Amino acid sequence: MKASMDFQRQGDKQNSAFFEEWLGRLLEDRDRQGLTENIGRIDALMITVEPGHSAAYVHELCLMTPYNYLVTLETDQHSTHILRIDMNAPDVLVREVKDPGLHGIFRSLNEVYPVGAKRPNSRYMGEVFQVKNLHEVLEVQKSREIRFFNQEQVRQLELPGNMAIVKPSPYTHNIVGYWERPDNDIRVYSLGLSSIRDDMQVAFEQAKLMREKLGLDQLLLPIDHLATRVYSQNREVAILEYLTLSSYYYWGSYDIPDQNSSTNVTKSVHYENVLNSPAKVFTAANHPYFCNHLIGQPSPTEAFVRNFGPRLHHLAVGVQDGHTNNQINIDYVVEALQNCGQKFLLQVIGSEQEGLKQIFSSASEHSSLIVEYVQRFGGFQGFFTKENVADLTAAAGADETLRSLDAEARA
Repeated sequence: MKASMDFQRQGDKQNSAFFEEWLGRLLEDRDRQGLTENIGRIDALMITVEPGHSAAYVHELCLMTPYNYLVTLETDQHSTHILRIDMNAPDVLVREVKDPGLHGIFRSLNEVYPVGAKRPNSRYMGEVFQVKNLHEVLEVQKSREIRFFNQEQVRQLELPGNMAIVKPSPYTHNIVGYWERPDNDIRVYSLGLSSIRDDMQVAFEQAKLMREKLGLDQLLLPIDHLATRVYSQNREVAILEYLTLSSYYYWGSYDIPDQNSSTNVTKSVHYENVLNSPAKVFTAANHPYFCNHLIGQPSPTEAFVRNFGPRLHHLAVGVQDGHTNNQINIDYVVEALQNCGQKFLLQVIGSEQEGLKQIFSSASEHSSLIVEYVQRFGGFQGFFTKENVADLTAAAGADETLRSLDAEARA
């Protein structure tokens, strides 16, 4: 295993002296304490939706991604639907609140933001990491002042009892979970009664049938990256906190001056291929919102965070390199989904010559998450292009501005 500071730095974003000092200190300490070796891949992603929306969201995800419905776990207040590709890609746990009046810590993270409050239960919760020795991870992380829900709180929140779960980050509002799972063991979630729900199975089978009919099952790959948006002043500490909680390293940051933002990438120390453990991306404005009237630049990232709160903005699905029916695969995928009624925020951007093509879907009405599709060509070196990121950020910003104005009009 490479030391966490041995990876080549990418990007042109200038970080502060504070960031550069503490990046080295924290990662070297993480390696020395054995955490980097102990914490493995992202094993699961947790998403919560509004009551009555889970079947529609399962259908949406199973059409737009390679995921398949596996099983539902029922507790008193939640239904948790497990989606899986295989054991080489993270599961998705779609968690549905049964009672629309139920209030709790995760709902409260939405309710203080004008657009987030419109769907108080719709949010991405966080990632679960596979670890070799859970006791050792907990002992080290607690010594670093990481705060966990206790077992009674985990029970009351109806989260899996075989996990240790970090309390929501003050910077991203996401949680991180750990569980001990040997590589050869299947993922089993200690959470409620297990059943195959008829409505979930029907939603999945309809989506899978359409996915296969369109040929998407041969083209869609696992999740490539997860992109979180945070306030401008929290960019560096959010990255450092995530590196403290994970076994990821700092790949680098690119400045996107046209959109008054930067995109910052972290990747797993253990997996060169992001499809085995998705990259975690942090996007933040370069200036806080109250500077905008002086600098005369757009601020779509800061506007998103002010309207929705710090949270995951999109999950990116890889597209198999190649061509289908004389079209580049990503173009074929997008056209097929558009013919099914799926909307997108812009045209596919980038080119085969540049090495990368990408596009954003419209945000899901069930989870508020955007799905990005990304196809990398041949031996593309890098993670993205600055031009693509600028166009994607602008398109998402226009969509979020319209949604925020609509929310204000209805308030």
